Amino acid sequence: MQKNMGSVDRGIRGLVGVLLLCIFLFAPPATPLLYWGSMIVGLGLIATAVFAWCPPYTLFGINTCDTKGDAKEG
Repeated sequence: MQKNMGSVDRGIRGLVGVLLLCIFLFAPPATPLLYWGSMIVGLGLIATAVFAWCPPYTLFGINTCDTKGDAKEG
């Protein structure tokens, strides 16, 4: 799996993912869709940030890596 996300992209995804997980953990479950959706999307964003690989980026040919050295197999 080749990396296709740069460090800024990964940082933003990680931060938003953590914020969504905080909503899941600390907010009362007002609506089940918002409650469980925040957990699922948050975990997905954190996973893509950790692995530096985004499946839709691969599908559309997007690569936000800063340099060619960032896009090594990992």
